[in-house]
Amino acid sequence: MPAFEDTELGVEAQRPQTPSTTNPMAQHLQKVVSNGSPAKQNNTLSVPNGEKQFGAIEVPASRSSIAEAEALMHSLSISPSQVDRRGSRNSFGTSLPIPRSKRQSRVSALAGDDGRPTRPGMPAIQPTRDILSSQVQDMSSVKTAAAKDMAFAFDIDGVLVHGDRLIPEGKRVLEILNGDNELGIKIPHIFLTNGSGKPEEARCAQLSKILHSPVSTEQFIQSHTPMSALAEYYETVLVVGGENYQCREVAKEYGFKNIVVPNDIVAAQPTISPLKEFFNAEQRATSTPKDFSKVKINAILVFSDSRDYATDLQIIMDLLQSEDGVLGTVAKDPTKDRIPIYFSQGDLLCPTEHPIPRMSQGTFRISLEAIYKAVTGVELERVVYGKPELATYKYADEVMTSWMGTIHNEERLPKNIYMIGDNPQSDIVGGNMYGWNTCLVRTGVFQGGENDEKNPASFGVFTNVLEAVKTAVKKELGEDFKFNWSDAMNPVTGAHSVSAIE
Repeated sequence: MPAFEDTELGVEAQRPQTPSTTNPMAQHLQKVVSNGSPAKQNNTLSVPNGEKQFGAIEVPASRSSIAEAEALMHSLSISPSQVDRRGSRNSFGTSLPIPRSKRQSRVSALAGDDGRPTRPGMPAIQPTRDILSSQVQDMSSVKTAAAKDMAFAFDIDGVLVHGDRLIPEGKRVLEILNGDNELGIKIPHIFLTNGSGKPEEARCAQLSKILHSPVSTEQFIQSHTPMSALAEYYETVLVVGGENYQCREVAKEYGFKNIVVPNDIVAAQPTISPLKEFFNAEQRATSTPKDFSKVKINAILVFSDSRDYATDLQIIMDLLQSEDGVLGTVAKDPTKDRIPIYFSQGDLLCPTEHPIPRMSQGTFRISLEAIYKAVTGVELERVVYGKPELATYKYADEVMTSWMGTIHNEERLPKNIYMIGDNPQSDIVGGNMYGWNTCLVRTGVFQGGENDEKNPASFGVFTNVLEAVKTAVKKELGEDFKFNWSDAMNPVTGAHSVSAIE
């Protein structure tokens, strides 16, 4: 991969609101960002081709790529925090790529953000409210500047929704941030989730319907979105996880050329998974069997939660011990020069419609690490994207900057960013390490006391997302800021004086 200087990555310019220096995790991150991963010298994981010059951004790893499966071979429930196991959750000993923004907009060139047609060669048609709010913002310059200099990054599951079920306060929050406030201004916000398994466009359409507010692909990051950069490095990949074959479609959209899913392999070699009892006609019909003894798989990408642990673990173990990624072969020394494996996120638990959080991709990863350690006697090297890893937050900066250009024609990063999440071990850990203001809500994974003991939110704990957003906005824009728009604020005909808006 191409080498980048720290100055090119902006590492030295990370936000001034750094966590307390007494926090050992923060100290470790500072040391790694400055000096590189402590496992760098012993790293044997195959890094993408260093001779090619691609457009991706290389992000320094914040932790060793080496798993610590031996320490995890006990009851996974003995510690509710998992903080002590954070050392087993990140990245190359060197670095990993993320895409560059600005991403290509999927909005038609012939329609505005509201879907109304534009007039070629003429200014866009502006609704009356947009004209009025623009006038109010011009007259309230101080508040307008402050509103553009704050932003929100929302986790989704457990903050705005539970699965397909709306958390009512989430709907109101997006109304406020999309302009239902005294300035009529759009306050920048993005969606940063460890959810996965669907193309971004489909997930945004689903969220828009649930939340009753538009969600653009340009402001949306799910756990495997930054992994699109890997398409520049690997030609043939095994994509694991997700419902039906949607992850195959995700990989196609990202530009991967040759995509294999586990069912392709099962269709070609039914005996590869001795514990798989049922392979239905639909699965067979939508599979692409081939002679995999002639296929070289370059990398394994776990995009989403496995729907069949036994089959997926077996196939991955076969590939990790193979000769150069060819199924049916066994390397003379399977612990050397193995093909790389990437996970889109590391959460152990995630909130769903079920009253108790369910297991997530992190449990699958830990299972694989423990199996690999038991079979080979060595720890597995692997890469983890998603919150709380550094690469995901660096990419969030890229997306936030791009979104500011879209909504305000100012392609820059707001100074005051608030991360709102329900999971201390991903949302809060990552936000704190990156210097964001962190807000913990009680509508998802976190159901604890005053704050999480191991990973306390820096800005506080709130009953729900609406309470968190209102508190943050009042801090930045004043206690008297009004969370609704009124046409009476028209500076020309309204009953209220413009000066009163200041």
